[in-house]
Amino acid sequence: MNNRFLGIITLVMALALSACQPQEKVADNILEYVDPFIGTGFHGHTFPGATLPFGMVQLSPDTHLDGWEASSGYHYDDTKIYAFSHTHLSGTGIGDLGDVGLLPYSNTTESIPAATFSKEKENAAPGHYSVHLDNFNIDVELTTTLRVGMHKYTYGNTHDRNVMLNLAHVLQANWGNAITGNECNILDEQTIEGIQLSTGWAHDHLVAYRIEFSEPFIQKRIMVDGEEKDLTKVNANDAQIYLTFNESDKPLLVKVAISAVDPSGAHKNMQAELPGWNFEQTLAKAQSEWQKQLEQIHIETNDAAVKTNFYTAMYHSMMAPFIWQDVDGRYRGMDKQIHQAAEGHVNYTVFSLWDTFRAFHPLMTIIQPDKASIWAEALVQKYKEGGILPKWPLVSNYTGTMVGYPAVSVLADAAAKGLGPDDLSEWLEASVQSATWRPDIVERFKGTREAAVMPKHIYFKETLGWVPSDSVAEAVSYGLEMAYYDWCVGQIAKAADETKTASEFMAKSEYFRHYFDPTTGLMRGRNYDGSWVTPFRPRYSSHEKSDYVEGNAWQWSFFTPHANEQLIELYGSVDRFEAMMDTLFTTDSGIEGEHASADITGLIGQYAHGNEPSHHMAYLYNWTNAPYKANERLDQIMREFYLPEPAGIIGNEDCGQMSAWYVMSALGFYQICPGDATYTTGRPMVDKAIINLPQGTLEIIAHNNSPENMYVEKVVLNGKVLDKPFFTHDQLLTGGQLEFFMTSEK
Repeated sequence: MNNRFLGIITLVMALALSACQPQEKVADNILEYVDPFIGTGFHGHTFPGATLPFGMVQLSPDTHLDGWEASSGYHYDDTKIYAFSHTHLSGTGIGDLGDVGLLPYSNTTESIPAATFSKEKENAAPGHYSVHLDNFNIDVELTTTLRVGMHKYTYGNTHDRNVMLNLAHVLQANWGNAITGNECNILDEQTIEGIQLSTGWAHDHLVAYRIEFSEPFIQKRIMVDGEEKDLTKVNANDAQIYLTFNESDKPLLVKVAISAVDPSGAHKNMQAELPGWNFEQTLAKAQSEWQKQLEQIHIETNDAAVKTNFYTAMYHSMMAPFIWQDVDGRYRGMDKQIHQAAEGHVNYTVFSLWDTFRAFHPLMTIIQPDKASIWAEALVQKYKEGGILPKWPLVSNYTGTMVGYPAVSVLADAAAKGLGPDDLSEWLEASVQSATWRPDIVERFKGTREAAVMPKHIYFKETLGWVPSDSVAEAVSYGLEMAYYDWCVGQIAKAADETKTASEFMAKSEYFRHYFDPTTGLMRGRNYDGSWVTPFRPRYSSHEKSDYVEGNAWQWSFFTPHANEQLIELYGSVDRFEAMMDTLFTTDSGIEGEHASADITGLIGQYAHGNEPSHHMAYLYNWTNAPYKANERLDQIMREFYLPEPAGIIGNEDCGQMSAWYVMSALGFYQICPGDATYTTGRPMVDKAIINLPQGTLEIIAHNNSPENMYVEKVVLNGKVLDKPFFTHDQLLTGGQLEFFMTSEK
């Protein structure tokens, strides 16, 4: 962000805060330290547009339509804008959405106009995006409410003011994403309503919308399949609507509300959230909401990069899950039926669970406990609607993306932290049914992407105890993760006093032992007959076709978060385990394989911070006799792989996971095993932090903190020295003071 834009933010925040009720004085404007462009370069796949925390609308420019870098619709290197659309994914490795694409234009005869822009005239801040369209000489500003996007177009050419609604706009068409239906109605010269159907990562996606303009258009032109038509209703997959407005030097304002139900729902959303036309007031409210959410943690540091990284990471951790429900409580469920949310329940979507169970959801149990509880209930509700817990729900669709049944981790952690219901029977039922081989689910989703919600790996787990590499791909990754997930089911069963079920799943949680090869010290694939897979190439990766998901043996062999002590026992001694950890971080970083996963980034030795299976590994040194090594590696990871620049995130940001890892680690602690409400300490990057908790505050102080003083001499919690580098969630919630005494001595 440039200084001019920071001035705009300060002015808007002053207006917003003056409109709020009296509150404690905030030391500084946190929004100044958020840079939405971080992560939009390299493979971060974030977007810079306007949204609210966990908001249904993500109003952002689409600059990249095809390929991996189109996952969010935007890549920092681009200089062309095809549309400003209203739904986006943040940091994912697959793209979708990009619903309801609008583009203002002037001075062009192109059939599908596209805008050019320069980075010098593009700005972004929480709740606000602006850009100058060079070839059209139009200034664009965007802001949002939860369910409504607001556009402000100021035309330099005041006598040629046009807007295109591209009903064929789609992201990643080259990956098979496509519009499958449109019902667009031009109600009058200021109002358009419609429903759009599409297929893609979400196989069956419906979005309804209502568009209102601040002034009537004076001319319309409609193209269907490349031919001009005189229509007021458009029912075609490939169609564009071109609108021309009267000459004026006043900005043209546009409001777009969306709904997953129908245009009536979109209309209600607009009436409830944005009935008027005051752009500046809407922006002020948006940025006030961001300030409120981000100041849940107040940090102090003299390192400007740390401060920008921290608050931008907090910002990115609030992109998803996002609300997928109208103001009247209606939503489209996993069964594609319209439901009325029960009191206290809210439907959310975009749970990147395989990524986010590791750090994002644990962080939210601290700073967003009410939402953490609602999200857990939302996952169980999806089980009630669809018959199985999702692992990557997208809008109203199962996708089957990624490994195992990670929703049980979120449920187990919520239960362990007192965020579940008194009666856990429904949570346990959902977890058991999702962790058990279900031929009915297989038959139901046969031949679709959704079939992966019930992978054959579960069948082999139940019949053999291990997943055979000569029968299915990604066998070792599934086997290791299912062992942890079964431990989570066991924890839920224990909390529900279902001892038999708990015993069954705790036994399955030991199945990780099948993959440990004592000769190599790594987790290795077994065939159906129990023999080892040969040859064994621990650096080898083949995307979606090897034994390991988005990684190799080195990057998966330390994933036993529920059983680290037992893993050390398999090595025979703490010293051998520590030596293997040392080798992990110091061995050559070369990756073998012609089709190695592009997700393997951020390498230190064979540690790969750009992908989630590695995220807990540096903290494993706390189980050795050399915990200082954790401090060294954490310092290196945070300084090298989190930078305040567009390419500053070392891999896919993954809906808040990469960012949540940084937030927790920069504060000085991390949760290795969600479901076990215990945190382990690390190397704080901030000098001081105050976390606002439901019953008070926790003050974190890093005494004598500096780049050189990366080692922790001792940790004191409320006056008591921790004899081990661990403390509990209950101790954290008590509040008080957590002190790190830093030193340059190992």
